[in-house]
Amino acid sequence: MLKLTARQQQILDLIANAIENTGFPPTRAEIANELGFRSVNAAEEHLQALARKGAIEISPGTSRGIRLIKPALARGLSADDTGKQFTLPHPALMQLNLPLVGRVAAGSPILAQEHIQANYNVDPALFSAKPDYLLKVRGMSMRDAGILDGDLLAVKKSENARNGQIVVARLGDDVTVKRYKKTGSAIELLPENPDFETIVVNEDQDDFALEGLVVGLLRNWT
Repeated sequence: MLKLTARQQQILDLIANAIENTGFPPTRAEIANELGFRSVNAAEEHLQALARKGAIEISPGTSRGIRLIKPALARGLSADDTGKQFTLPHPALMQLNLPLVGRVAAGSPILAQEHIQANYNVDPALFSAKPDYLLKVRGMSMRDAGILDGDLLAVKKSENARNGQIVVARLGDDVTVKRYKKTGSAIELLPENPDFETIVVNEDQDDFALEGLVVGLLRNWT
């Protein structure tokens, strides 16, 4: 049976909540800041301990390369319970076939056939929710959220979002990826790079629409 210390469970909860609320796991720096560690090394040591116990999987070389192996552990269930609740078929049977969307033409649906560059089979366990398509990132406006030019974002179609979530939004002739913040009827699309400015729109604005929520990221696929 998997046994976690109170601190390890706290970190696992933090990871699960970040994925649920934003679509991404936290960085080491965010974990350290949230839990009052003096350095990111302390966060890294706890993550490595969780990986050794089989609670998470760490992808080297990426700031947000953390995946929950047993998501129910972050909900206070025992390892035995997670084993029963998350009994899955063979991984080969679980692959999602997702279209890769390239540059989107103004006024046409984001999943229009002319926008589809390719299709990829991916493991659904990589994402916080089931995505509907992959979108190739252009530019560095979300650099500090770990989203870089050329990355592939997994996007779940949605017309609604909560504050703090990273969204795909259509604004006029452009499709953009930003962090969502709504106050009253005003919506701010926040970059994660100080070199870029916040975009402010009204929820009833004719040329604005939410296309979806970012639920994961893939890198070095092309």
